Amino acid sequence: MASPTAIQEASKKHPKPSERVFEYGTAGFRMKASLLDSVVFRVGLLAALRSRKLNGQTVGVMITASHNPPEDNGVKLVDPMGEMLEASWENHATLLANAQSDVLLDHAYEQLGRTLKISSKTPSRVVFARDTRASGPALVEALVDALKVTNSEYIDYGLLTTPQLHYMVRCINTRGRRDTYGEPTEKGYYEKLSRGYRKVMKGREARSYVVVDCANGVGGGKLQELVKYMPSLKEGGVEIKIVNDEISAPERLNYQCGADYVKTQQRPPPSSQAGLLERCASLDGDADRIVYYFVDSDNQFRLLDGDKIATLAASFIGELASKAGIADQLRIGVIQTAYANGASTEYITKHLHLPVVCTATGVKHLHHAATHYDVGVYFEANGHGTVLFSNGALETFAQHEPQSPAQKQAVESLQGLAELVNQTVGDALSDLLLVEVILAHRSWGPQEWISTYTDLPNRLVRMEVPDRTIYKAVDAERRLESPRDIQPQLDALVAKYKQGRSFVRASGTEDAVRIYAEAATRGEADDLANKASLLVKHSSA
Repeated sequence: MASPTAIQEASKKHPKPSERVFEYGTAGFRMKASLLDSVVFRVGLLAALRSRKLNGQTVGVMITASHNPPEDNGVKLVDPMGEMLEASWENHATLLANAQSDVLLDHAYEQLGRTLKISSKTPSRVVFARDTRASGPALVEALVDALKVTNSEYIDYGLLTTPQLHYMVRCINTRGRRDTYGEPTEKGYYEKLSRGYRKVMKGREARSYVVVDCANGVGGGKLQELVKYMPSLKEGGVEIKIVNDEISAPERLNYQCGADYVKTQQRPPPSSQAGLLERCASLDGDADRIVYYFVDSDNQFRLLDGDKIATLAASFIGELASKAGIADQLRIGVIQTAYANGASTEYITKHLHLPVVCTATGVKHLHHAATHYDVGVYFEANGHGTVLFSNGALETFAQHEPQSPAQKQAVESLQGLAELVNQTVGDALSDLLLVEVILAHRSWGPQEWISTYTDLPNRLVRMEVPDRTIYKAVDAERRLESPRDIQPQLDALVAKYKQGRSFVRASGTEDAVRIYAEAATRGEADDLANKASLLVKHSSA
């Protein structure tokens, strides 16, 4: 590794803010950008350790704050197969980030190396990228300082979407292997998605156009590049009208636009000027989530969120498997969290006849559960998700001998989907094309899509509490274990409402809890949410 003096000297350029406590969570570290300099430097140290621990495999570092406002930023690590950082290493990240001095940081770094039995002779390889935030370049300098002092090999990919960096990491680490994932370049990424799209769209025509709001973030330019690799309209390509792709003014990032704005405000971005029944989609700031929406003939806003995307994808894949004659050879499952609308869960189990697994909130939990299926579909309601195809599923596609032209086309479509979908992480650009090919196959517009099932009215309440740590949830965060008096009262309350459901979950980042409620009518859902909130309020008092 590096001499103690070298790390201490490098760390002096990146002093830790006094009296600040940092915690690595599902989104890595995320906060005001002015507080991040020391954190990013220390994440660079950890990236070097992680790569060496994995015998020199390449790990990734992404500098982004996703849907947060422009003045925020964040940093997170990407493991060799493009997945989130292994959970046990989150504590190591938190430990280094909170070392109170340069000397103590150096000692913590050296101790981690000894404890984890990491050899300084093993090479360290790191790749990194950032989004369009004004604070990004300075934070990259902090990261590079750490990589240099740890003698790490590194590649700066510049501006990328978060999913593109995840893609690069997996491609680098599978290069030359049987399960090679692709070419680790932007061009390779665009070509892979385009190749998959063409396979699935063979003999099909895209349905009209889609308006895509890019949150004035990094996804705008990358979507423009992707369009260059897509087939023409005559060849089955979809017309993509891009709005909110202004990155020269960083302060406009996520401002009154983007997936989070649409989901929370329940309205189109003011700048989109969406017409009646126009198919619209919004990405978030780093393009790892997407939601669809439209304004119906009654001039009402209609949202097609992650639940709707998951059911659309699962039903289409199940349909293709049946047409290909391999349905009995594939275990297809859908992974949700407690926030998934109850109507979507009922639709999947009773109409699609597919199993549903509920996990704790956080992409790492959904992704892990999805790996237990031949085809695992997971989406959070916020629009972050993807589809995983196991090696066994890919072998089934490759070895199957079609008995008819229809079976052959269905198998080829499944193989195309496996290329089209970014299997490393939720990817708004990939998921955009996924939705578009399914709608084209079915000759559906947004009205037909939203008619598959009707969401139960629901409400999400945020309540500040003195100490969030006392709220311990179990059963995939659907039930409270403590305080012990709340859950029995909540059960009794829920039983009074038709199709009632409610749960209480502590925030992972602030002293607050979130109270979710749904019921058969809007009035009942609001009433249940209000009364559940009172239960929590009385308990915290």
